Amino acid sequence: MSDPGPRNGLRFQVLGPLRAWRDGTELDLGPAKQRVVLAALLLHANKPVNLGQLADAVWDAAPARAVNLLQRHVSGLRRVLEPHRVPREPSRVLAWTGTGYLLAVPDGRLDLLTCEHQAERARAARAAGDLPGAARALRCAVRMWRGRLCEGLTGPLLEAERDRLAERRLDLLEERIEADLALGADPDLVGELRRLVGAHPLRERLHGLLMHALYRSGRQAEALRTYQEARRLLDEELGVEPGPELRRVHERILAADAALGPPAAPLGTTAAAAVRPARLLPPDVTGFVGRREQLAQLDRLLEEGEAPSAPAICVIVGTAGVGKTALAVHWAHRAGEAFPDGQLYADLRGYGPQRPVTPGEALAGLLTALGVRRPDVPARLEERAARYRGELAGRRMLVVLDNAATAAQVRPLLPGGPDCRVIVTSRDSLAGLVVLHGAHRLTVDRLPADEAAALLRDLIGERARAEPKAVGRLARQCARLPLALRVAAERATAHPYHGLPVLVAELADLRRRLDLLDAGGDPGAAVRTVFSWSYRHLPPDTARAFRLLALHPGPDLEPQVAAALTGTAPETARRLLEALARAHLLQPTATGRYGMHDLLRAYAAELAAAHDAPAASPGTPATACDR
Repeated sequence: MSDPGPRNGLRFQVLGPLRAWRDGTELDLGPAKQRVVLAALLLHANKPVNLGQLADAVWDAAPARAVNLLQRHVSGLRRVLEPHRVPREPSRVLAWTGTGYLLAVPDGRLDLLTCEHQAERARAARAAGDLPGAARALRCAVRMWRGRLCEGLTGPLLEAERDRLAERRLDLLEERIEADLALGADPDLVGELRRLVGAHPLRERLHGLLMHALYRSGRQAEALRTYQEARRLLDEELGVEPGPELRRVHERILAADAALGPPAAPLGTTAAAAVRPARLLPPDVTGFVGRREQLAQLDRLLEEGEAPSAPAICVIVGTAGVGKTALAVHWAHRAGEAFPDGQLYADLRGYGPQRPVTPGEALAGLLTALGVRRPDVPARLEERAARYRGELAGRRMLVVLDNAATAAQVRPLLPGGPDCRVIVTSRDSLAGLVVLHGAHRLTVDRLPADEAAALLRDLIGERARAEPKAVGRLARQCARLPLALRVAAERATAHPYHGLPVLVAELADLRRRLDLLDAGGDPGAAVRTVFSWSYRHLPPDTARAFRLLALHPGPDLEPQVAAALTGTAPETARRLLEALARAHLLQPTATGRYGMHDLLRAYAAELAAAHDAPAASPGTPATACDR
């Protein structure tokens, strides 16, 4: 599995299952005891850990051969973490200091250290009177947790550290909620606090925060009732009365203390600051399947960006119908709690039946969503972009820019600071965003065979589960392309009394397949139409090359073959192939060849027959899937 973080060096996770990545690839950390040794070293990262401490971490009672066993585990870890280290050369990652083993972990490469760094930033921000900054840092700290410490591993040290860090996490959660309350009422806090109180019923501070949140939401009676429930619980379970802090919250609510109420908006605050957080996402996709690796890469967006003054940007790219928007929207819904200030969404219509949205039009819509009144939206593009960046400053928001055509269309819509996260989807590679703005490119390929079959089973239901061979054949006929799979599933469910082999037989003729993969009535649900939106963006010479490449009968081809098919010089053919790959109408392979999936080839062959006769044959070439 790929690491969604920086693509160089080592990265470790202990706040959840123990995991490690090197240069973006997840590592096999070996047997359980070796993993416990690594966990102990990470819990003391950048500090020497002597053999006695390691033995105590691994065993309740160390065996006679403990030192030899520990040295063997350390050697195993060195092979995993530094596979290219020359034997007997000193380790730069896991070094012997003379008094113990030291695991060197740079800043930002261990979630536990990142959490503590963010907690320290929060303390400094609070001391400086920067409450929004403190709240943001605390949210970053809490998001480092993905489960219990080194979940699944056992050992004396881990058991003790689990309790300590679980308490630490609760402390940070309480501090974060306290900061959020100080910034103003949020209805979502009540639900979150009720869940926390249910999980930790004897924690008085949580009861007090719940009372405060209820009072802030105009629910004074519920706040007072919460106090009585907490008082009864403490008496029944512990035989004690509430402590002074909880009693003080109760007394302030009874007295309608003005300090408990939401603060007045500071002078100069825009109207946008007072509006409810914008939640503009379209509905989540039904039957979302797989994409675990891509979702994990998007999860890394939630960590603080490497550049302190720039937003983290992920560009999701891929061919038509592959599910770029579905992935972006599904992840955005899943990560909603990480963006308390809202989620913006704009369909830029880069590919489709309508003209693309201009940056100025998109900015007008986004500013309105942020609470800026329409008469106050500036007229000039530069002024709109500046106002937009100003409205986003200091807010933790997600911006989803869907279906972009070019980097120029996206650039004015990028936030100015590091607190926001941006997802852009496009059929183009958007190299300009990668080169000039440090965007991470996430390429979405067609589904693996097992996930394509799983999607069909989810969409069709029991009939698909009863006919696995037909499902596998149907997935191949749809080129494992999510859009085609969904259209085929719709055809299957529209004719519930026909067996799936009937649909498979209908789709067997590649020349008719695109006709059948059309749900009718909606151009976005017709595979041929969706392909056409990519084709019409191509320059004439690239479009001609796309058509003629369909004449090649194999699944992929070399640049020399492309030159022969297009009648161009090898250098020109290579340029055309690269242009088609950037548009995701061809897929480069590791061997320097270029491939085109069956449905795209069928579409290109149709175009060739219509535009390039007599050079093109009207028949569609056979494909590997149909042989």
